[in-house]
Amino acid sequence: MKIVSAQEAVSHIKSGDHVFVHTAAAAPVQLIEALTERHPELSGVKLFHMHTEGPAPYVNPEYSSSFQTKAFFVGGNVRKAVETGEADYIPVFLSEIPKLFNKGIIKLDVALVNVSPPDKHGYCSLGVSVDGSRAALNNAKLVIAQLNPNMPRTHGDGIVHKSCIHYGVHVNDALPEHHSSDLTEMELKIGRHCAELVEDGATLQMGIGSIPDAVLASLDHHKDLGVHTEMFSDGLIPLLESGVVNNSKKSIHPNRTVASFLVGTRKLYDFVDDNPNVAMLDCSYVNDSKVIRRNPKVTAINSAIEVDLTGQVCADSIGIRQYSGVGGQMDFIRGASLSEGGKPIIALPSATSRGESRIVSFLKPGAGVVTTRAHVHYVVTEYGVADLYGKGLRERARMLIDIAHPHQRESLEKEAFERFKKF
Repeated sequence: MKIVSAQEAVSHIKSGDHVFVHTAAAAPVQLIEALTERHPELSGVKLFHMHTEGPAPYVNPEYSSSFQTKAFFVGGNVRKAVETGEADYIPVFLSEIPKLFNKGIIKLDVALVNVSPPDKHGYCSLGVSVDGSRAALNNAKLVIAQLNPNMPRTHGDGIVHKSCIHYGVHVNDALPEHHSSDLTEMELKIGRHCAELVEDGATLQMGIGSIPDAVLASLDHHKDLGVHTEMFSDGLIPLLESGVVNNSKKSIHPNRTVASFLVGTRKLYDFVDDNPNVAMLDCSYVNDSKVIRRNPKVTAINSAIEVDLTGQVCADSIGIRQYSGVGGQMDFIRGASLSEGGKPIIALPSATSRGESRIVSFLKPGAGVVTTRAHVHYVVTEYGVADLYGKGLRERARMLIDIAHPHQRESLEKEAFERFKKF
C-alpha cells in the first residue's frame, strides 16, 4: 500500500473504467470529490454502488459525459438523476450483488473504499459496510482506500490486509449519521401490532426508519430474541444491552448479532467497534434464503409504498418513478416464510401524508412488484393485521380493506366489487 493524496490516488482511474463506490455510511467522500474534480479529463467512467450517504456530485448533469452511474439501490442523492437520465438503476436482489462481481457479469477495474487504519497486524476493516463491498474489493484490479480512524473495526468478512490495498489516503472524516425522529402515535400502533406477531425466541430482520424503530421499542418485554438482518440502526442497542436480544436461540451464529451493513449515529458505530458479538458478513450469505431459513421463527419486518387488494407489494417505486430498490426484501420475505415458525411481515401506514390510501385497488401504472402476492403473508397498518397466506383474492381484499384507512374503505369496497363481482 502506497500512501498518497486523494488526488494522486484517483489519478490512476482511466476513462472507461468500471468503479465501485463503498456503501451507505462508508461512502469515501474525499475520493469521490477528488474523482469528480477530474471530470474534464475523463469520459465514460461507470460508477457502481448501492445506496450511499453524503454527496454524489458525479450525477450532476454537467458531468454526464464523464461519469455514468449504475445504482443497485436508489438513494436520495441520486434519485433525481435516475429520473432525468443522468443515472440508471439495476434491479437486483441484495443477495445477488456480490455474484455480479464474483462471476464477472460486472467487471470492476477500481474499488473506492473507506476503511479503518491498519492494526498492528496490518489489517484494516470495512467497518460499517461489508454487504457487496467485500466482493467488489476482491474483484477490482485496483483498490483505493481512505484510511479513516473514525471507521469502527468490525468482526466478520470485512477484514482487509493492507497488502490488498494499492493506494491509501489518510483522512479523518466523521461518518454520516442518521438520527431517528420522535415516533408518532400511528407509527407506535404499527409497531405494537408487529410486536404482537413476534414470539419469544424469534430471529429478527428489520431495516432503518420510524416503523422498525417503533417495532423495536415495543419488544422490551420479549425474551431470547435473535438478530440476523441485512442492516440495523440505533434502535436495536437498548434490546441488546438489556438482554432482550441475546441470540441464544439461533441455530446459526448463536450468541452473535449478524448484519451486512449499518447506518445510524456515532453511538451505533462505537457500539460495534471491536465488538465480538456483532458479525458483519457478506450479503450473499446474510441474505441467502437457505441461510435465513435455518434460524427459528424468523420474523422479517419490511416496508412498502403500496399494497394492492390481491397482496402485490410495491416497495421500490412510485408509479414509473424509481424511489429506492428491490434491496433485500424478497430475500428475507422468502427466508422467513421457509423458517420453522417464521413470519414475513409487510408494515406500512394506511395512508400517505396527503391522505391517499396505501392500500389500493391497483398499483400505480409502472409501479414495480417487489414482493409478489404468492409470497406475501402478513400486512400490517395502524388499523391491524391482515394474514393473507392461503387466502383467496376476494378474502384478501376484504381483509386488506379492514386495515385500510376508514376514509378510504367505502371507495375500496366499490372498486373491489367491480373487480371481483361477488365481493
